[in-house]
Amino acid sequence: MEIVKGSIKDYDLIYSIAVPAWENTYKNILSAEQSEYMLDMMYSNESITEQLLIKGHHFLLAVDGGEYLGFASYELNSAYETTKLHKIYILPEAQGRGVGKALITVVENSAKANGNDKLALNVNRYNQAVNFYLKSGFVKAGEEDINIGNGYLMEDFIMVKQL
Repeated sequence: MEIVKGSIKDYDLIYSIAVPAWENTYKNILSAEQSEYMLDMMYSNESITEQLLIKGHHFLLAVDGGEYLGFASYELNSAYETTKLHKIYILPEAQGRGVGKALITVVENSAKANGNDKLALNVNRYNQAVNFYLKSGFVKAGEEDINIGNGYLMEDFIMVKQL
């Protein structure tokens, strides 16, 4: 498996991973309306362009034998000595194959190389990925409800890992 840097040219690829991974993750957590609203909010071409070109997020793509399996995005120095993992999505059929672990390892190495000693993320409190993060060395550092508009809330755990 190889982890490669993503760019705005990879938008269609990122989106093609995001949709099935999102639907698999959130089908029993969010309403179809909220899911559609959030996908558009976070994964429209305009949103990904802004994340890459204005907010300075870095995208990574996991590829194995020419098949793209997942992606992650992160922001160095999002807070003092902290890198924020904004997104990590793995295609349902690729879950359990070490893709998430490989992506997080590259993010951790980038964080350390840039003087960050913590990796932080938000995850929906009802998402099964909470267990993956706990096994990966993250701890629950708090809870946060974020109003994202249209009457919807993101109900998240804040998780942190010391590097």
